[in-house]
Amino acid sequence: MDIRFAYWVPNVSGGLVVSKIPQRTDWSFDYNAWLAREAERAGFDYGLVQARYFASYGAEYQLEAVSTAAGLAAATQRLKLIAAVHPGLWHPAVLAKVGATIDLISRGRFAVNIVSGWFKQEFTGFGLPWLEHDERYLRSEEFGRVLRGLWSGEPFTFRGRFYHVEAPPLKPGPVQNVPEIFLGGNSKAARRVAAAVADWYFMNGNTLDGLREQIEEVSALAAEAGRRVRFGVNAFVICRKTEEEAREELRGIIEHADREAVEAFREQVKQAGKSSPEGKGMWANSTFEDLVQYNDGFRTGLIGTPETIAAKIQELHAIGVDLVLCGFLHYSSDLAAFGKEVIPLVRQLPPARKAESAVGA
Repeated sequence: MDIRFAYWVPNVSGGLVVSKIPQRTDWSFDYNAWLAREAERAGFDYGLVQARYFASYGAEYQLEAVSTAAGLAAATQRLKLIAAVHPGLWHPAVLAKVGATIDLISRGRFAVNIVSGWFKQEFTGFGLPWLEHDERYLRSEEFGRVLRGLWSGEPFTFRGRFYHVEAPPLKPGPVQNVPEIFLGGNSKAARRVAAAVADWYFMNGNTLDGLREQIEEVSALAAEAGRRVRFGVNAFVICRKTEEEAREELRGIIEHADREAVEAFREQVKQAGKSSPEGKGMWANSTFEDLVQYNDGFRTGLIGTPETIAAKIQELHAIGVDLVLCGFLHYSSDLAAFGKEVIPLVRQLPPARKAESAVGA
């Protein structure tokens, strides 16, 4: 399979870096509708719509993810929209109905990213309980099983710790057999849940060795369950004419970092990282510089010229990465430039992919 490309939909204010450096982007719906059409023309396959409910790291304004995905689907023809949803804030049966409707309207272009939750206030602020780390992932697993069951087109009964469902066939059902389910997280619990219920496992930015280790473990867990999971990685892209220009921009982003917001984010995500029993959850080993791009996107290394970035993407594909989730500083120009200057180069390079069996297919 050719590697695919997704972009972070900037439906939340503050951009994709926790920095005071000027950014040419916007969070409004009209801007995002224009950007989604630009993304289609640029060759992107997916847009990931973020979910935030409380201000954090500059995210003072937020467009809700599922309704934004529906609106962007109506504004586009080919792009698949991934809506981020939080179990606990959504009931899976309600989302199954909403998602099936969006999938029908968009002719099969709805997907969901199950977010187990790291921001405590988004639950306690609405009077909801804040679960321990592995309990949040258990809830996500049940959430995914209910979605898959309700989208199957058959009568569905489920009795778990968090959800009890006794439902007739969902009519109308989605156009797709089952809309794609994405799930992320570095912890053992996250990997186990992704292997059990997800079609795609999202990884934070990391080194090749770090990514390879996650891919091998999740692939093995999925194979034990008779399943296959594909892999996406987060990457913040800085593509410039020279390596020095790209590195200078990275230095500027970090030098202008909003230190107070980064430290506040660090305090929040401690609960998602080191709170996992083995201490290896999301952001457990992230440095201050890593957290300036809040999903470790600098670590993936897509910073340089079009040629060096294309070669790096081929290296990622070779170890089993199927999708690159891109963030940009200047969405208004950088997204289209990536489609013009990088994606064609990636398609032209000779395949470097290992045999499918090597990644647990």
